[in-house]
Amino acid sequence: MKKIVTLSAIAFLSTAAFAVDADVQKQIDELNQKIEQLQKTNSSQDKKISEVNAQSAQNNIKFNVDFRTSYDNLRYKTASGETFSNDALYASRLWLGMGYAPTEDMLFKGQLAYNKAFGASYGQRGTGFGFDTFDWVINENLTDDTLRVREAYWLWNLRTGSIGWTASVGRRPSTNGFLSNLREDDAKAKSPMGHVINMEFDGASVAMKLDSYVPGMYAKLCLGRGLTNATGWAAQAASYLGVPPSMGGSNQPTNYTKDGSNLDNVDMAGFIFVPYDNGQYSVETTWYRGFNVPGLVATNITVDAMGNQIPTAYAMKNTGNMDGAAISFKADGIGEGISDFLDETTLFASAAMSKSHPNIDNTRAINMSAMGMGTMNMTGSSMLGSNESETGTSIWIGAVMPNLTGGKFGLEYNHGSKYWRPFTYGEDTMIGSKMAVRGNAYEAYWSQPIIKDVFSMQVRYTYLDYKYTGSNGFFGDEGTPMSMSEAKAMGMDPVETAQDIRVYFRYRY
Repeated sequence: MKKIVTLSAIAFLSTAAFAVDADVQKQIDELNQKIEQLQKTNSSQDKKISEVNAQSAQNNIKFNVDFRTSYDNLRYKTASGETFSNDALYASRLWLGMGYAPTEDMLFKGQLAYNKAFGASYGQRGTGFGFDTFDWVINENLTDDTLRVREAYWLWNLRTGSIGWTASVGRRPSTNGFLSNLREDDAKAKSPMGHVINMEFDGASVAMKLDSYVPGMYAKLCLGRGLTNATGWAAQAASYLGVPPSMGGSNQPTNYTKDGSNLDNVDMAGFIFVPYDNGQYSVETTWYRGFNVPGLVATNITVDAMGNQIPTAYAMKNTGNMDGAAISFKADGIGEGISDFLDETTLFASAAMSKSHPNIDNTRAINMSAMGMGTMNMTGSSMLGSNESETGTSIWIGAVMPNLTGGKFGLEYNHGSKYWRPFTYGEDTMIGSKMAVRGNAYEAYWSQPIIKDVFSMQVRYTYLDYKYTGSNGFFGDEGTPMSMSEAKAMGMDPVETAQDIRVYFRYRY
């Protein structure tokens, strides 16, 4: 560029001084030609550099970091008045995200994670009957410093006329969903299903975008698998030797085939419909069915002389199917320019329901010898403590408002009925899912940016008031709802209230 400016200056001066000289004019013409050639060469080089930069951008995986250090103060009180606590639980959570877009239509996204308490654990964590390391919640519980895959999926964007399409397969994002992202101080929701589903899942989705007709409108079909029934590699090596069962061999299936003695596949199908979302006001709806959902089932029950049924043995079984549905509304800003406070205030409300469909194939051994009747087998499944289809409901309301420090202050309330059962095992709360509470939940939080959007803090208080037991169980007998007085009458002492005070500092880049 400096050469071009210099030559231009020489040409100008030459023209001014020797306008009538033919030889000089010839030299000027030659200089002008050289200037044009240099300009063409420079333009071509700029184009090549742009092409190289674009190609380089496509060939690189983009990374991001979300690192949080937290302090939790936990308190529990049981129905009899017993208390349990932890005054100082310190933990670190790391999310290492990645993305790659080789074309405008195709995208890969992934996320690695660990979530651990400070220091080593001497046989205290990762031992909760295997449930705390269950695939649905492995990255939401405190385990060790192993990096695990939290998300890994491809996303394909297509368009036919005025309708957009997306298709995706892999470990899809299904935590920190719609409305849940507000308390988590996340700008965007990971999924549309925060009220009814908050746990990790593998599956696929196909969406149809109709926003060219109505702002934000789209419909999505989701399919997932939460548990696979398949033996492991070389699980029954004896079968390769052809040894018959009568001689000590095995008649069990070989590599990765179905195991009839284990839990069946646990699948899920869901439909999401967003009728309207203009950026300020939005409505989201969802319906799903979980197939063959698991739970602890009493396989042996002893009936005493008074007629009381006392479970003596349990096993994990497929208990039946579970339906769920929700409709959620959010307003990002109240009115149009009424005040800065209302412009930055978010209000939301959500209503949800669940409905159980018990399996009738499970068998229970009922020992009635104390009543002189011996033992008999009965079929049927106690799903959420009932052999009948049961319906549960839940409401969730909240507000997030600006404060004088430049942060946000939020208030939320939840209420769940006796048989309410969502899939929210991965909710980010140490004391259990507030979304699953059969009773009332109250929450207040203050989120404060410290260094722009890179470094922030939050103070949060969560209080759970249980009216019925089984709020955080799976779908079998452990999900049986009993009032606190009923549980005490049966010699039980369930948690009646729980509270968590959390302070965290978070770095995101």
